[in-house]
Amino acid sequence: MSAIDDLVTELAKLPGIGRKTAQRLTFHLLKQPPEEAGRLADAIRQVRERVTVCGVCGNLTDEEPCAICADPQRDRSLVCVVERPVDIISIEKAGTYRGQFHVLGGKISPLSGVEAEDLRIDQLEQRLGTEPIQEVILALSTDVEGDATSFYLAKRLGAKGVKVTRIAHGLPAGSGLEFADELTLSRALEGRREMS
Repeated sequence: MSAIDDLVTELAKLPGIGRKTAQRLTFHLLKQPPEEAGRLADAIRQVRERVTVCGVCGNLTDEEPCAICADPQRDRSLVCVVERPVDIISIEKAGTYRGQFHVLGGKISPLSGVEAEDLRIDQLEQRLGTEPIQEVILALSTDVEGDATSFYLAKRLGAKGVKVTRIAHGLPAGSGLEFADELTLSRALEGRREMS
């Protein structure tokens, strides 16, 4: 197998990149000066070496704690619970939420073998005991697993005396946060309601 085929094969493994797009990217890279390819390779290597999971919220970061957790201007009484770090980016782009975050690392899905103990729920409960959190906002997907996880969390966290709300259903059913526009996310956060 040639070096070109190797690169096409590796690029085609990326999400949303098919074989034809991988070929176009490969030939684009070959047209660039060698230092361009070197910078890309260095950036990929650095992100793999330096990026870790924030010990507080579970976000991806190259500093500990992450910039959001370290920001003294953030509202420490609010924690928005999301499935994945990419969901934080989507909410931050909306520009209206100024609280903290907590990444679960997925959602309860017995058919996929993901149980509550596989998620970062214990870490969230630890934060409730050590931080001045008054409200937990659930910003999980609106699919069956996301709904089940939200109801589970509302019951478990509500028993600890914290207010539990869920973002309003302005998001398309069955879709993830990364596909929502900023206005929809902003309205969904503003229209959150208490879980019972």
